[in-house]
Amino acid sequence: MEWWAIWLIVGGVLFIAEMLTFTFYLLWLGIGAIVAAAVALAAPETFVWQALAGGAAALILTVFTKPLTRRIREARGYSDAIDELVGKPGIVIEDIIDGKAGIVRVGSETWSAVSQQQLLKNEKVMVIRRGTTVLEVQRWGGSF
Repeated sequence: MEWWAIWLIVGGVLFIAEMLTFTFYLLWLGIGAIVAAAVALAAPETFVWQALAGGAAALILTVFTKPLTRRIREARGYSDAIDELVGKPGIVIEDIIDGKAGIVRVGSETWSAVSQQQLLKNEKVMVIRRGTTVLEVQRWGGSF
């Protein structure tokens, strides 16, 4: 298989993984893999240059966008929609037992969720904390 195709596959896998994590770091690595694929098309026999070009692109994107994203997050009026989930009610769609993640519906969205309590399907819960892609919930004490 040609190196440019391998780099494109790696880039595609990283883009998909980024969609599952919401971190932006895998996005920059995916773009680096695409840059490496472009170098591989231009110079197919130079794997070292392909890897260096891809790594440099990912490093430059990471270094230069970190301060920008920090400034945006600290800007007045910025609110992350995911942070607004804390305190919201939800319903268990898939049981949460023995420290294993289950699935909850909060509003119209479904999320992976963990809890310190055993929670069964159709129980009402409240979001108490959020991770990158997993919510921590507890049994709801009030009414919807």
